[in-house]
Amino acid sequence: MSLSTTIKNAIPPIHPEGYRFIAIFGVISVMLGWIWGPLLYAGLALTLWCALFFRDPVRVTPVSDDLVISPADGKVSFVGKLVPPKELGLGSEEMLRISVFMNVFNCHVNRSPVRGKIERIIYTKGSFLNAEMDKASEENERNALVLSTEHGDMAVVQIAGLVARRIVCWTQEGVEIGAGERFGLIRFGSRLDVYLPATVNPNVSLGQIAVAGETVLANFNDRAIVPLVRVA
Repeated sequence: MSLSTTIKNAIPPIHPEGYRFIAIFGVISVMLGWIWGPLLYAGLALTLWCALFFRDPVRVTPVSDDLVISPADGKVSFVGKLVPPKELGLGSEEMLRISVFMNVFNCHVNRSPVRGKIERIIYTKGSFLNAEMDKASEENERNALVLSTEHGDMAVVQIAGLVARRIVCWTQEGVEIGAGERFGLIRFGSRLDVYLPATVNPNVSLGQIAVAGETVLANFNDRAIVPLVRVA
């Protein structure tokens, strides 16, 4: 394997959504350098951070309808049962919610936690509180996908945070989506909530680091064999 191929494989690809932001950061870096030389290095550091923010690495997703996969990179910030927000239309009974908080250094490409049909997409305007706060689930700007699956209706919710100012979702209602399939991202720093039937047991705990498209959040069949995987 050549050196160029090795380097190419070691550097994760950048999602197209980030190209213009990286370019803007680069131009600003040059302008700062004209004003005062040392500012160029600060600008280049921020440009590198921007490129890392929009990285879109390949993930190996377990293929099994019994598994719920993490939709985001980050820290598991909540695991518990509660009534889902009314706008989701999932009823008034408690569901299991698992939240994954993304800081500004995490990869921000969001992936579907399960295979299913997107029945509804609900965008809700709101505030920009710290996404780690529990009330952010009902007060912050957010975008929800309600999924119809063989285990019942579930939802994954993109929640804007203190720094985030733009939720991006490029899928649409009526589409069949696979577990681990990309459906959106949030700029810059945020949280994703997954709402599951209350009967499923979580496979993660508070503070655990999750990897989008790979970490198993919950399993509907604890006796399931090791599943096949899909690279995406």
